[in-house]
Amino acid sequence: MQTISSKDNEQIKYIKKLKDKKFRDETNEYLVEGIKLVREAIEENVEIKMIVVCEDCDNNGSIEQSLLYEIAKYNCIYVTKKIFNSITDVVNPQGILAVVEKGDNIDKIDYTEDIILALDGIQDPGNLGTILRTADSANLKQIILSADCADPYNPKVVRSTMGAIFRMNIIISDDLEKTLQMMKKHKFEILATSLEATKSVYDIDYRKKVIVIGNESKGVSKEIQDLANIKVKIPMLGKTESLNASVAASIMIYEYVRGKVKKLAD
Repeated sequence: MQTISSKDNEQIKYIKKLKDKKFRDETNEYLVEGIKLVREAIEENVEIKMIVVCEDCDNNGSIEQSLLYEIAKYNCIYVTKKIFNSITDVVNPQGILAVVEKGDNIDKIDYTEDIILALDGIQDPGNLGTILRTADSANLKQIILSADCADPYNPKVVRSTMGAIFRMNIIISDDLEKTLQMMKKHKFEILATSLEATKSVYDIDYRKKVIVIGNESKGVSKEIQDLANIKVKIPMLGKTESLNASVAASIMIYEYVRGKVKKLAD
């Protein structure tokens, strides 16, 4: 088995280029890193183009033998620790990453779901990843992103999703306002957060709603606010005026889950 030790190796150059969004878009590929994410990619039958293993990490037994058996079925390359450190974005890497296809995301919105999550200008990769993970935990299968959101295939976003990215249909909208107008025609109500709202997130029936989460600093844009059927706020008893975008999304998603669980129990 040959171990790659040169930074000039063409495969290594290719992997490094996948850190750039433009190249990810051109190739329709992205990177997943870490034992859990690579294992989940295999279990979710994601199209895996290449798996890279740090030779030293393999030798010290940090990667389970069962996973090594699985990755041996794929195009697998081994690299030195120095080379792996040159391609990883993680401070303490686990010594394994994979190049995978983005998959066949469908632009058509599934209107059979009770709620649909739409993100308006979410910029922080950590926030986006956490929102995707929360949506997955509530068994939501799709999410709509405005064109100015962070790239969902950014390595930090991918890590933050903890595997949820493999199970979500990510729809990028070039014009979120028009997309939401179309959704209203399908009998969905647009639900936006607003500090000026009089209704609480706890006052809403979450059936057939589009929950819009706004930009971290500006909130939901004025155009989307004007389009909204319902505006709500999250009650806060302390002096803090607003919440982190991913926290706000989680509260609203789980208010939907609470109603769903209560309905099943009745």
